[in-house]
Amino acid sequence: MRQMVLVTTCVASLVGLAGGNAGVAAGQRDAVLVGRVAAGGRPAPDVVVWLDAPGAPREPRTRVLEQRNMQFTPRVMAVQVGSTVELPNNDRVFHNVFSFNHGKRFDLGLYPTGATKRITLDRPAVNRLYCNIHPHMAAYIVAVDSPYFATSGEGGVFTIASVPPGDYTYHAWRSGGHELQGTVTVGSNTAFEIRWP
Repeated sequence: MRQMVLVTTCVASLVGLAGGNAGVAAGQRDAVLVGRVAAGGRPAPDVVVWLDAPGAPREPRTRVLEQRNMQFTPRVMAVQVGSTVELPNNDRVFHNVFSFNHGKRFDLGLYPTGATKRITLDRPAVNRLYCNIHPHMAAYIVAVDSPYFATSGEGGVFTIASVPPGDYTYHAWRSGGHELQGTVTVGSNTAFEIRWP
């Protein structure tokens, strides 16, 4: 279920950066969007925040989601649609990474220490990853159809760089919570916070 969230004042801000962007009015520069995410009144790490940007170019990249110390690192990762995620096994045991939920369905099979498997995420979705040998292992890869996204850190703070000024719809996802959306004006020096009750 989606819930509209109004932009509220907080310690975060939108800070202008040098550099231009095609299609932006003369004198306007790309901005850095900095915000804070909270849930239940506490800073919320591992929240994926992204801005709707129809027509923005896709910039797929290769990212790494490690298997080390019997866990996935990082536990939550955001990528743009079309990106490839490498899944190296850096443990001393076999792992089997798979996903069968709403995102990309795959089963990489058993693979040993030092081996790396890859997946390419071809549509927007929350991909829940597990290991069928170690049931406590779980991770999330959130594939978004936007070049403007970030994952919040330990203090709940996130930063999205190089955003052309303007009005955007933002989305926020976290494990165990419903997706939130609201609006934000980038380049207005408006401070804001995204909050779950």
